[in-house]
Amino acid sequence: MITVEVVFALPTTATSLLVEVPVSTTAEQAVIKSGIIDKCPEIDANNLTLGIWNRTCKLHQEVKDGDRIEIYRPLIADPKDARRRRAEKAKEEGRANKVTGGRPLNKA
Repeated sequence: MITVEVVFALPTTATSLLVEVPVSTTAEQAVIKSGIIDKCPEIDANNLTLGIWNRTCKLHQEVKDGDRIEIYRPLIADPKDARRRRAEKAKEEGRANKVTGGRPLNKA
């Protein structure tokens, strides 16, 4: 048997559970065995995105003793779209050059 930690975090709280699983257990199996899905109703069991020590992994990846399995929440906004909107806003407000997108020249 090996021991792994299963973690799920929300903006205000985090749930962390230690679970003993047999050698050659997959990340998905460890999450299910931990019971965290029952404790955290925000987790969509049909659409899991997992990581081990801050690196995304496949559901069928085998875990090792001491691994920290993280359950990731879906993104609220696409990071590229959010960056694009911030850049457009900066251009409109004069904080960025309308042509190059860089900082405007201060002419004194």
